[in-house]
Amino acid sequence: MRDFTRTAEPEGAPPAPSDAPERRFVVQRHRARRLHYDVRFEVDGVLVSWAVPKGPTLDPTARRMAVHVEDHPLEYEAFEGVIPRGQYGGGDVIVWDRGTWRPYKTDDPAAEIRGGQLHAELFGERLRGKFLLVRRDGEGRGTEQWLMFHKRDEHAVEGWDAEDHPTSVVSGRTNDEVAAHPDHLWRSGVPAAEAEVDTHPPVPEVAAPSDDELAALDELGTAGTWEVFGRRLKVTNLDKELFAGRDGGPPVTKRELLRYAARIAPVALPYLAGRALNMHRFPQGAGTAGFWHKQLPDHAPAWVPRWDRPDVDPGESTTYLVVDEPAALVWAANFGALEWHAWTSRTSAPDLPTYALVDLDPGPATAWEDLVLLAGLHRDAFEHVGVRAYPKLTGRRGIQVWVPITVGPSFDETRAWVERLSRTVGKVVPDLVSWRWEVRERGGQARLDYTQNAVNKTLVAPYSPRAAAGAPVSAPITWDELDDPDLRSDTFTVRTVLDRLAERGDPFRGVLAADQHLPPLT
Repeated sequence: MRDFTRTAEPEGAPPAPSDAPERRFVVQRHRARRLHYDVRFEVDGVLVSWAVPKGPTLDPTARRMAVHVEDHPLEYEAFEGVIPRGQYGGGDVIVWDRGTWRPYKTDDPAAEIRGGQLHAELFGERLRGKFLLVRRDGEGRGTEQWLMFHKRDEHAVEGWDAEDHPTSVVSGRTNDEVAAHPDHLWRSGVPAAEAEVDTHPPVPEVAAPSDDELAALDELGTAGTWEVFGRRLKVTNLDKELFAGRDGGPPVTKRELLRYAARIAPVALPYLAGRALNMHRFPQGAGTAGFWHKQLPDHAPAWVPRWDRPDVDPGESTTYLVVDEPAALVWAANFGALEWHAWTSRTSAPDLPTYALVDLDPGPATAWEDLVLLAGLHRDAFEHVGVRAYPKLTGRRGIQVWVPITVGPSFDETRAWVERLSRTVGKVVPDLVSWRWEVRERGGQARLDYTQNAVNKTLVAPYSPRAAAGAPVSAPITWDELDDPDLRSDTFTVRTVLDRLAERGDPFRGVLAADQHLPPLT
């Protein structure tokens, strides 16, 4: 508790009179190109706003310059977080004060503002009492200059300075702390209802399918209705062989794939939820030519989660599957999606990635030992710059490295950052790496592919099967496992990876903590 005999900060707002209109106000401490305080009053359904460079004050002897700026939507009132660089107002924002207010000389504050004044009585946590805003010169709207000052009343405090109180009244955090670990992001230029993005959405927690649910699948004939995760799915061709056997083992049937999808769903769901899914379909099995299927078909059950992509160009997919619940993953497997490729951005902010990605793509002449060397050099580079990064086997021949980042940088920025880091690595072993785009021009060498850092360019999701003999899985590993002489990119399969998880846990969970900023690379 604060000792109010030792601080000039108000101890709490008095209640507004019962007959006062319920108008809200907020003051946001905003570090953009320059530090300033955004003072916003609810008037006629919008937040009428002024930027006050030195902040409002309770000192009646002080006059604060206030620049009248454009109105903001009411949805912005509670925003505390980061506006991405390059967007209007880019910087960090805290809710410095909030409360209610009432005009005390008019019943029409909008008209009073047009006339060049606003008499406002504030009932905030820090600001209280009667304030006056008055336009200094000229008529009209835009960036005209105003003055803001506090009237001499019982709430006036001489010498009171906003900068003596630099924390949020909502979270208690400073701008530095919010900038380092933002919980929310505001995207300028999109509808207000869609502008605020939660940068730390909850991780879905789902119970594994019960023994009875799995037994019910085993008891079905070649087709039927399977009730799993509370959904009734029509499943077909359960005995179809989708993956050829490997190392003398039997083929993997569709029934086995659906069983795997149900059992892996609680582990995979956090990497898939809230993201559009590009399905790589092989309806006739992994030995046939597959094709990409992005558009959710019209015959998909109504309960299947989906996302309608805004502003699509003609001919592009408009509605995507989103695996927000485990039964949706089983539905996708039954639909012939042998591989699951989730977007690296969320549907809430499709233009902003949550990972920076390194795709180590081996060439025909790249030995596994050389690929491991390239991965190890990337590990050393990430350690050198102080960035957490997580390796994953592709399930085919390659290795990927995923770097969790806080939402904010654009795909252009993450692509440029990864390119710079990978080119530095490539200079260490130039004989192993080609930067040519076309495979036939690479001379059999590996490519350190930074171009996957782009909207709707996807890497195979963690624990997704791959369309190859034995149903290998894109399995996360630890960096130490690169030293295992028996390790290969397709080591783990739908028949072995669940035992590995039961024994060792999921080494990829760290990518879900989207709390890193990419440091400058010198």
